[in-house]
Amino acid sequence: MYERFYGLRERPFALSPDPEYLYLSQVHREALDSLRYGIESRAGFIVITGEIGAGKTTLLQSLLQRLDDRAVVARIVNTTLEPRELLDAIMLEFGLEIADKSKPAALRDLGQFLVEQRTRGRRPLLVVDEAQNLSASALEEVRLLSNLETEKSKLLQILLVGQPNLRDTICSQGLEQFRQRIAVSHHLTPLSRQDTAAYINFRLKHASLGEPLQFPPDVAALIHLVSGGVPRIINVICDAALVFGYAEERHQIDIRLLQEVLGELETTGILPAAAGASNAPVLVPDASTHAVSAHAVPARGLEPVPVVTAPVPEQTFAHAAIEAAERATLLDQRERQLAHRERELAEQRRVLVEEARLLRTQRARPVARAGSAGVRLNPRRETVPAQRFPSARHEGLRGWLKRVLSGASHRPAEGS
Repeated sequence: MYERFYGLRERPFALSPDPEYLYLSQVHREALDSLRYGIESRAGFIVITGEIGAGKTTLLQSLLQRLDDRAVVARIVNTTLEPRELLDAIMLEFGLEIADKSKPAALRDLGQFLVEQRTRGRRPLLVVDEAQNLSASALEEVRLLSNLETEKSKLLQILLVGQPNLRDTICSQGLEQFRQRIAVSHHLTPLSRQDTAAYINFRLKHASLGEPLQFPPDVAALIHLVSGGVPRIINVICDAALVFGYAEERHQIDIRLLQEVLGELETTGILPAAAGASNAPVLVPDASTHAVSAHAVPARGLEPVPVVTAPVPEQTFAHAAIEAAERATLLDQRERQLAHRERELAEQRRVLVEEARLLRTQRARPVARAGSAGVRLNPRRETVPAQRFPSARHEGLRGWLKRVLSGASHRPAEGS
């Protein structure tokens, strides 16, 4: 749609979990490090949680791409399953037959498969995405699979990825044994204001075919304010901004265009009303006034993630927003003035070069004669009649000698 208009090879804010567009903020880098540590250390259970749209699936896709050939992965996406259905789904993902098998026979075949893989030096990994949909009984079934182990290590590593209510389920009564087996746990928090701006421009740069489009700081700050730093909501807003900009043939996304986009998204219900955020001039106050979310979760004694919110004075917020808007306006005016001055200088240079070229052409033009009119053209002087200067210099040495000799031959001899 707008890719050619903005010089993009593809849509940079598509909602598909493309690992090429994974921006490793501090939060996502820590989560990826935790995942890699858990897998390399052969931890039994690894749990990754985050809000809806926090980038869990994209992070997971990036992790799976980084695994070597020794990893044998079974990935479960549909998690609204009963315990026995979940076992069958796991076996199917590992390529095992399930037809008319009792549960004991299925567990026996799965155990033999895992032992065989370990003998070959391979590492089976079970990944359960959207694990918040698993019931307590299904989670207990998963825990029983972790009992398949040798004297030194687990035969099956299990990675659970889900929304924060997965932690509520794990912390419920009856899953104490499950909690004790979690070796690595991490919670993804939203992006900060600085990371939101870097995330937006990183995606634009990655999708660009030439000089990348950039969202100005005030635009990125308002997007962060409305989205709360959630990557999926950021993508929705940025994609809509590019669509609106393309429709109005605007090559730059400014704050007024973004406010129109946010108003439209709120009207259509794509975004909830953000307490007048779409009418805010721009920037969020300093990071010290932001809500602070804890993301480090102990591996043992898993508990729901706490959120501590610092109050934001209304006057401070309004004052900071107005000052930021004024600074952004002044900077835009200054940039326009500099661009206009650069164009003027370029035009002056072009005119000077053209005048110099014409002058060199005139100086190199050869001396022309006027022919029958007997007028001589001199590029440095006005044209004058040749008769005024009857000298050898103007009529030529040969002509002058001819005239002198001719005059001497007709002159009468002395004393005649």
